[in-house]
Parts: sequence; structure tokens; C-alpha cells
Amino acid sequence: MDSLGKICILGGGTWGTAMAKIVLMNQKSINWFIRRDDQIEGFYKLGYNPNYLSNVKFNLSQITFYSNIEKAIKDSDTIILAIPSPYVKQYMKWIWNSTFKGKFVVSALKGIIPGDNAVVTEYLAYNFKIPIENLGVISGPCHAEEVALERLSFLTVASKDVNKAQLLSEAITSKFMKSSVSTDVVGIELAAVLKNIYAIAAGICQGLRYGDNFQAVLMSKCATEMECFLAGVVPMQRNICELHYLGDMLVTGYSQFSRNRTLGAMLGKGYSVKTAQLEMEMIAEGYYGAKCIDEMNKHFKIDIPIAETVYKILYEKVRPQVAIKKLIEEF
Repeated sequence: MDSLGKICILGGGTWGTAMAKIVLMNQKSINWFIRRDDQIEGFYKLGYNPNYLSNVKFNLSQITFYSNIEKAIKDSDTIILAIPSPYVKQYMKWIWNSTFKGKFVVSALKGIIPGDNAVVTEYLAYNFKIPIENLGVISGPCHAEEVALERLSFLTVASKDVNKAQLLSEAITSKFMKSSVSTDVVGIELAAVLKNIYAIAAGICQGLRYGDNFQAVLMSKCATEMECFLAGVVPMQRNICELHYLGDMLVTGYSQFSRNRTLGAMLGKGYSVKTAQLEMEMIAEGYYGAKCIDEMNKHFKIDIPIAETVYKILYEKVRPQVAIKKLIEEF
């Protein structure tokens, strides 16, 4: 593979919009799948996404919009998936296996496929017979809101094909975006799922009025737990302090832009899970991730008390005060 060819963004939400901005910093044009025709019409009228990150202006002559996902993929060479993980199966049911033939398919999601308990690359490899060397991941401590403001950010591109990873890394590097490469595809995906769960834990503790001192202890324990889980599920040599592991976990646990931390904070303040989700009007992927990791760990049986505590609060209706107090006793 000498070039990425035509790049396509799948998804018109916050992160899809951020990815479009990132790619267009270097690429002359992109294809962009957005499900709703009225949203595309809004783009043409306003020059920006009418629903998300409306402060990001686009040169529409650089964009070919699609509301047909299969056609968008067929007309492209590199596919960047930026659809929330709970909806991936819903979108993918319209796509034939052959549609992905020869494409470099990259997940920019930080979630897991509910029901399948598989990270996105595993789901794509199994269901669409995509060779592992044609799959990749984009991850790192990078909030869409800060991309919109062009604040310095860092991402990692992971693929078993280092050449493809390097090409995409170069394509997304700009004055405000730095990038690196890795081969730990599934490990990075699982880390992204875990960090969302840990951000919910951090938010719960914030809502319960635990202070910064405890938050530092919690994040340290989360890092140790993440390292243990990744070593058990995807054993390989890795440095947990790298930006796509620890860095991503820290920004999600501390940032005002973190949906998962926000969900946790509302739970800590006494909101029910359902009420918090309704008020947020945005998807906190850690909610789905907590259940998937719990089910996955029935097989691996790894000691992950923090993730288990979040699961119990979300799905077993254990009161946050009780669950966190019990967790602290194990520290």
C-alpha cells in the first residue's frame, strides 16, 4: 500500500466531525457518510455541522457527502469508522462482505460492540472477513471539543501493518495534531473501553465529594487494573504509561468534556442511571462497556474490582455510596 487513497469518514456526530477536521488538515478531499439527509442539507446551508461542533467551519468543495453507507464505502479506499459502538451493528447490517474488499478499515471508536462483547476490529474481522492487516485503530487522549478549538492533541494509529499505520499517522499529523504508531490493536481498543468505565468511577467519586487526593489514588489503581486486564487478555510487551493507555484514561477521568465522567458525577449526586442518561442526551460508552467487560471477564476471571464496582452501580442498582466505600476497603 503506497497511499491511503480516498479517505471516508463514517459518522456525523461529534467525533466524526472532529475526525473530518483532522483529516482535512492534510487531505485535499474526503468522502463523508452522514445518515440523515436533513443534516447534510444543513451542512450545505451553513457550512458546518448543524448538530455537532458547530464552531468548526468546512470548505464544502472538499467534501462529498453520502447518506448511503455502502456507496460511501465502495467509493473510498480508507474507511474511518466514527459511529458510536452501540449503533455499529445497526449500520453494518446494510453492508455486504465484499464491500470492504481491499479497504483499510480503521476504528476511531472507543467502545465495544454490545451483545458480541467484541472490540470493533474483532467484530469486523469476524463478520466481514477483513484480513487483520487491513484493520486499524485510532486512539489517544483527544476530545473532539479540543480538536474543534485546535488545541494541541496526540493520537496513536495502530495496525498489524506498520506501513498502513504510518501512512495514516502522517495523514492526520498537523500543526495541532501529533501522532505515533503501534501494533497493539486489540490492546488499545480494550484500554479505550476500560478508560470509559474508569471515568465513570472518577465521576461517581466527584459526585460523592471525594477530593483530588483520592482521585489521584483512584486513577493510579485504575492504571494498575488496566495493565493487569490487558496482560491477561492480550499478552504482549507494553508500557501502560504510553499516551494511548494512561494518557487517554487520565483525560477521560479528569476532563470537563468527558461524557463518562459526567454520567458518573450525576450518579454520585443521586441521579438514577436512566435519568442521568436522558438528561445527558449523549452516549456515554462506558455504560455499555461496563456490561461487556463484566461478561467478558467471566471467562478470563481477572481481578478488576474498580470495573466490577462500576458494573454493580450501573446494572445491579447498588448505591454509589455503598459500592465505593466497599471498593476503598480493598485499596
